[in-house]
Amino acid sequence: MIDMTSRAVEKMKQVVAEQNDQTILGIRVAVEAGGCSGFQYAMKVERDPQVDDQVIERDGLKVIVDEQSLMYLDGTQIDYESSWKGEGFRFKNPNVTGTCGCGESFSA
Repeated sequence: MIDMTSRAVEKMKQVVAEQNDQTILGIRVAVEAGGCSGFQYAMKVERDPQVDDQVIERDGLKVIVDEQSLMYLDGTQIDYESSWKGEGFRFKNPNVTGTCGCGESFSA
């Protein structure tokens, strides 16, 4: 499964609330083909989950993950960090075997 820190959950809930759209179910977290190393993470608001999606609930937030992405995300921790270098979601994924120089994509 996927673990999320309280900071990540609060930021995701904030993103959903800022949309001001009652049709949003939660946040979709996915792994997509792309980037220098082959895969990259994607996050977006989700209104219409698919039948085979897994839904993870934490503190009132629903995180939706498709079966294919779940294979690559199993055991991953999602955090939200803010520092002088910037802010954003950080994925600590034990399935990663390599990353690109910029850190935006990975191989597994």
